[in-house]
Amino acid sequence: MGAAAARRFQALVAECLGSRKRCRVVFGCAPSQDEFFAALVAEARAAPELWMRVEVFHMDEYVGIAADNPQSFRTYLRAHFLDHVRTAVFNAIIGEAPSPQAEADRYAGLLGRAPIDIISMGIGENGHVAFNDPPVADFADPRLVKVVELDEVCRQQQVNDGCFSRVSLVPRSAITITIPVFARAANLCAVVPGKRKAAAVRDALHMPIGPACPATILRVHARSELFLDKDAASLLGGPAG
Repeated sequence: MGAAAARRFQALVAECLGSRKRCRVVFGCAPSQDEFFAALVAEARAAPELWMRVEVFHMDEYVGIAADNPQSFRTYLRAHFLDHVRTAVFNAIIGEAPSPQAEADRYAGLLGRAPIDIISMGIGENGHVAFNDPPVADFADPRLVKVVELDEVCRQQQVNDGCFSRVSLVPRSAITITIPVFARAANLCAVVPGKRKAAAVRDALHMPIGPACPATILRVHARSELFLDKDAASLLGGPAG
């Protein structure tokens, strides 16, 4: 799964750079993406000249978390990818910024300067994409980036993933890109492993499109691809594809 997704992502980067000087990508950061990033590092090292033209964003960050905190998504992305691959620039969400709303506005300005070419993403146990949980997901959100409160299923997932030892330690709010960023990106590449995601995958493919399952955005995007392992596909009634 991870290797197939990495090969496809690398091909999309090459396709993008065949017609423009720079490719702009957004990465999701979570343990579910470990296999994908391990394979993508190998792909990127085989074509370093491409990645020196790639501008990198990440999709969310906890409010109040510093860049060197082990739970920071900036820490995750550096450890799993950026420390191994030279890119043109990495645009970081500053979780410890004095004003989370001002930071959301600043990041929205960076995102909005030019189209986003590729987003690599996961799907949360509650069907979220980035930190657009069902209670706050808005398919017509006027903002590109916003401050959100995390629902309890989302916070429990961070414990299930091994990122925190108990729910009380999980931050209650985060800065996140919004659903329209996914809708407007040229390509979506979703990588979803594990049995804990099986119900969310089923819902993403079969529930009515809308905020009750934010991952249904995949079904209205002309160039979205979903990479599953057998466990994640186990409720679909057929083999993973």
